[in-house]
Amino acid sequence: MTTMENRTYDEIAIGESAEVTREVTRADIELFAVVSGDVNPAHLDDVYASGTRFKGVIMHGMWSGAIVSSLLGVHLPGPGTIYLSQSLAFKRPVTIGDRITFKVTVKEKRDDKKIVVLECTGVNQDGKTVVDGEAVVMAPSEKLAPTAPAVPQVSIARDGGPAVAYVRK
Repeated sequence: MTTMENRTYDEIAIGESAEVTREVTRADIELFAVVSGDVNPAHLDDVYASGTRFKGVIMHGMWSGAIVSSLLGVHLPGPGTIYLSQSLAFKRPVTIGDRITFKVTVKEKRDDKKIVVLECTGVNQDGKTVVDGEAVVMAPSEKLAPTAPAVPQVSIARDGGPAVAYVRK
């Protein structure tokens, strides 16, 4: 089991950052579709997507928001963070096989409510920005170092309809 450790408001410094890199797979796209309910054929149907401006299946834009959320809740500030708002601008499509490095960087602290403003970016393997924006969080005031909870294993099944995820505990 992995232990997570947060950064309290008082420990956080302007310019501090955290990042994670994720490679997009078809399973990621299908699982995001199942969880979100977004079954737009641009994300799931190769034939349909080949006729779009992107010429193939693309990842859901809000997947980027989910990865940013994980950076904030697990790494910086980490456990105990309260997510207040997020703005994102989608700059380029993300396709299967792309490696996206997501980064959050502290750009402002507001002492009155222990609020931290973070710049958020996602850059692909070619160094091109695919998403950018800003997150506003209320940073934790107490130090926490919980053990990361185990998550269930998931498999994907298709029965002629949309992908369905099955959870095994």
